Amino acid sequence: MISRIDLRGRRPSRRELLAELPRAEFDVEHAAAVVAPILEDVRTRGAAALRDLAERFDGVRPAHLRVPADVLAGATAAIDPQVREALEETIARVRRVHAAQVPRDFTVEVAPGAQVRQRWLPVRRVGLYVPGGLAVYPSSVVMNVVAAQEAGVGSLVVVSPPQKDRDGLPDPVVLATCALLGVDEVYAAGGAQAVAMLAYGADGSDDVDGETLCEPVDVITGPGNVYVAAAKRLVRGLVGIDSEAGPTEIAILADGTADPVHVAADLVSQAEHDPLAAAVLVTPSVELAGAVEAKLVDLVEVTANRDRVAAALRGTQSAIVLVDDLEAGLDVVNAYGAEHLEIQTVDAAAWADRVTSAGAIFVGPWSPVSLGDYMAGSNHVLPTGGCAHFSSGLGVHSFLRAVQVVEYDADALAAVADRVVALADAEGLPAHGEAVRARF
Repeated sequence: MISRIDLRGRRPSRRELLAELPRAEFDVEHAAAVVAPILEDVRTRGAAALRDLAERFDGVRPAHLRVPADVLAGATAAIDPQVREALEETIARVRRVHAAQVPRDFTVEVAPGAQVRQRWLPVRRVGLYVPGGLAVYPSSVVMNVVAAQEAGVGSLVVVSPPQKDRDGLPDPVVLATCALLGVDEVYAAGGAQAVAMLAYGADGSDDVDGETLCEPVDVITGPGNVYVAAAKRLVRGLVGIDSEAGPTEIAILADGTADPVHVAADLVSQAEHDPLAAAVLVTPSVELAGAVEAKLVDLVEVTANRDRVAAALRGTQSAIVLVDDLEAGLDVVNAYGAEHLEIQTVDAAAWADRVTSAGAIFVGPWSPVSLGDYMAGSNHVLPTGGCAHFSSGLGVHSFLRAVQVVEYDADALAAVADRVVALADAEGLPAHGEAVRARF
C-alpha cells in the first residue's frame, strides 16, 4: 500500500535527504510548452477563445462567461443550510486571523529633519483561481478572497471552471461562497485559459459579454493543476503570482505514542485530493509504522475516493520513513519542507517550535490538516514541492506592497551632502553627487 524508506543507522546530510525523500513528479516545463499557445489564443481572441477552449477541455460552451448577477444573488438560497452555516463560520475564523496579519505603517526619524516612512499599499486588482476538476473547492474561495479583502484590495475577480452539468456555470457552492463574501465578478473559466484572461484581460465576443469581458489584474493567486501552474509561470512578471502550486503534501512526524488510526486517517485525507498527492510518515517507531500500514489497507477499502487514494499512497511520492529517533526525524521533515506538517509526539509543541520548513504546522492529535483545510482560521493555500524553504502560504502580505517615502529638509540634506558626493564619486557616478550640490 505504501513504501518504506529506512534511514536507521545513518544520518544523511541535507543534500542526501533531498535526493532520497519522495516527491511527486510535476513537469511544469513540459506543461508550459503545452499551454503557451492557449495563452496566446486568449490574448488575441479573448472571449471567443475562452468559449472554444471551455468546449474543448470542459465539455461545455458557456453562454455566460461572466456569471450573471441574478445567478449569484440566488446562489446562497440553493445550497444546504448546514453548508452555508459552515461557510459562514469558516469565513469568520479566517477573517479574524487574517485581520491580525495586516502590517502597520511606520515612520523613522533618521536625524533631525530627515524622515523615512513606510506605507503598505494593496494591489489594485486581483484574480483568484478556484479549481474545479477532481473536486470543487469553495474553501479556496474563502482563503483567497478573505486574505485579499483584509489587505484592502478594491477589485476582486474569481474564476472557476464551467461545469458540464451546470449549464456551463461554476459549481453552485463556489458561487454561493462568492455571494456570501460579496464578490460580484465571477467567471466560468478554468485552466490555463482562465489564467490568460486574468493576466491579459479579454475582449467580448457575444452580446452578453459587452465590448470588454474582463479587465486585467495585477496579481493571480490560488491552487490548480500542472497546467494552471505552468500558465502562472509564463505570465509571471506581467502579473504577480503566489506560487506554482504542485500536488498537495502531508508529512507527519510521529513517535510511538501516536494513534495509528489518526495517522492513517490523516494520510488518507490528503491522498484523496489527487493521485499525485504525497503522504509521508516519519517515525522512529517500527510498531507505529506497521500499525499505520495495516490501517491504511482498511481505510482505503472503504473510503469514497479509493482509487485516487490508493494511487497516491502507492506512488513514489509517498512513503513511511524510518529514523533512529525524533532528532533524526526533525532533520528529515526540515529537509522535506512539507506543505502540511503534523507533529504527533510527546511534547508536540516543543518539537513544532524547532521546525524550520513547512507551509503550516499542525500540533498534537487534535489539530489535523483537515481542520486547516476548512475551519482553523489559517490559510490553506500553501507552498508545495519544498517551496516552504523560501516562501510562505497565502496571506494578507500576498496582496500588499511596501512603499518607502523619503522626506528630508534642507538642513538634513546639507548634513550628509558631502558623504553622498563621496559615495557617488567612489561608484563613478558623479552626476548623483552633482544633483545634491545643485541644491546649495
